[in-house]
Amino acid sequence: MRHELIDLAEKSSLRAEPLNFAVGDTVDVHTRILEGSKERIQIFSGVVIARRGHGTAEMFTVRRIVAGEGVERTFPCNSPKIAMIEVKRHGRVRRAKLFYLRDRTGKATRLRERKSKPWESDPNAKKK
Repeated sequence: MRHELIDLAEKSSLRAEPLNFAVGDTVDVHTRILEGSKERIQIFSGVVIARRGHGTAEMFTVRRIVAGEGVERTFPCNSPKIAMIEVKRHGRVRRAKLFYLRDRTGKATRLRERKSKPWESDPNAKKK
């Protein structure tokens, strides 16, 4: 159990709107890259294979295949460097961590599509 004073101190560093995605989702992570005095957005696309931590220490790992090699990148959820996260597909999974995807290649890495609930697509819709 976390201490209330720590939660109170971390509250100013948290995002105003929490990121709405789950493990198994295929996402595009838009990150801000500083090159000298210029800033640009770089997109990292892949499947979320892990989510861990709490508060300012919350992180998630995205995996994709580039030129036949698996590439994983871990992002902090509350970092100002993340401009936005766009969910492309909702994957249907039964685990919290998808590390088994590291050993698979080709079609074996595909996840089944999860039918989204009405409140996931429309934030103003009510849960039943």
